[in-house]
Amino acid sequence: MAPLSSNPHIVMFPFMSKGHTIPLLHLTHLLLHRGLATVTIFTTPSNLPFISESLTATTTTTTTDLSIVALPFPQNIPGIPTGAESTDKLPSMSLFIPFVRALELLQPSFEKELERIHARVSCIISDGFLPWTLASASKFGIPRLSFYGMSHYAMAVSRDAGMNGLLWAHESDNGAVPLVRFPWIQITRKDFDAPFDQRDPSGPHMDFIIQCSTATQNSFGLLANTFYELEPIYADYFNNDCKARAWSIGPLCLTKLPKRFDEKKKPWMEWLDRRHGPVLYVAFGSQVQIPSAQLQEIALGLVSAEVSFLWVAKKSEMNELDVETERGLVVTEWVDQEEILEHPSVGGFLSHCGWNSVLDGICAGVPILAWPMMAEQGLNAKMVVEEIKVGLRVETVDGKAKGFVSAESLRRGVRELMEGGKGGEVREKAKEIAAAAIKATSEGGSSWNALNSLIDEIQRQKQINGSTSF
Repeated sequence: MAPLSSNPHIVMFPFMSKGHTIPLLHLTHLLLHRGLATVTIFTTPSNLPFISESLTATTTTTTTDLSIVALPFPQNIPGIPTGAESTDKLPSMSLFIPFVRALELLQPSFEKELERIHARVSCIISDGFLPWTLASASKFGIPRLSFYGMSHYAMAVSRDAGMNGLLWAHESDNGAVPLVRFPWIQITRKDFDAPFDQRDPSGPHMDFIIQCSTATQNSFGLLANTFYELEPIYADYFNNDCKARAWSIGPLCLTKLPKRFDEKKKPWMEWLDRRHGPVLYVAFGSQVQIPSAQLQEIALGLVSAEVSFLWVAKKSEMNELDVETERGLVVTEWVDQEEILEHPSVGGFLSHCGWNSVLDGICAGVPILAWPMMAEQGLNAKMVVEEIKVGLRVETVDGKAKGFVSAESLRRGVRELMEGGKGGEVREKAKEIAAAAIKATSEGGSSWNALNSLIDEIQRQKQINGSTSF
């Protein structure tokens, strides 16, 4: 990296959702651990403890400065319960748009804090779901980088489909059409979540997506939690066809957050230690709301598959569900997913295919049984199964991408992943890609170099703006 003065001061502003926050915590630790930057993180009071506790060990193992600023969360927002300062606290994801609109009210207090520190700030790394931070950054002449917890593949497919109107030209929701830029990819509206799965996607949700996309295109750049070798065609698409330059700096999950020395081994990890055969790890994320009838089928399918399984679920889901088996363990607490997947007993991952979970599985070399449920998970599942071939797909009753899954269908999918021939093939591919991910994030790898390049660019931009004192 070129010696362009001292390290930059980076403002980090995660979206208030665990899946969006955790990768930026990993990035924060990476910047501090490598001595590349000082960091100020912005959040809200209820999210402060999680961020602070996650980085407690980081601050004791690095000498680089880290500060965390809690902005007061807007009060009396219609539909948003008091204290619901993150999406996992919302009673329903139907409140997503009111929630993100409420976050816009943070702008005055954010700018008040920027007024105090802007002279030494080199850039703002903001979640893509906080598009209004571009105006704040521009007000103080600070470059903004947009961060999305998505793959280049999902963003490129969405962009191509949206720009060319392919999703809405077809009468059928399940009618497959090829993309213009990537004609080998067949898509349907049902591969997408709202509002893209609607014949007429106009409305508040679509307006928000356009607002986020516009802000990203007008930002200094785009950060992607991926590595170039995983999806080179789609990474090149963004750098060749889009206005904002993209840096692939992941998988960030390979940047381990230091653990506290007094942390005891969790009961589920001790349970895994006692298992002799391969274990299926089952987790659908913190946002998915699974109907009780579907939960019953999941329980029956897992038991009838006759494989050991560790199922992480919400307490509310398990209140009326009794899973009777000697082979399985159900956990209703927050777990370290990376630690579980890296355990030698774990041989498969039944996942909703949130991008963080896909990366966790990839980096652990564990094959995935894909069951997408919301957001861009349908596209992630296509990538996992069709593009990088590290997983298999759960079959739905009606053949639709996000349809109902019977116990028998789940049983077959689990058996194939854990003991079948196709499962063996994707297991070998997963191990191959895990090795490539480790290489990319190691010194001299593509993601390592991309982060160095990004810091160089930030420093140059700071000098262009007329200040070399940060």
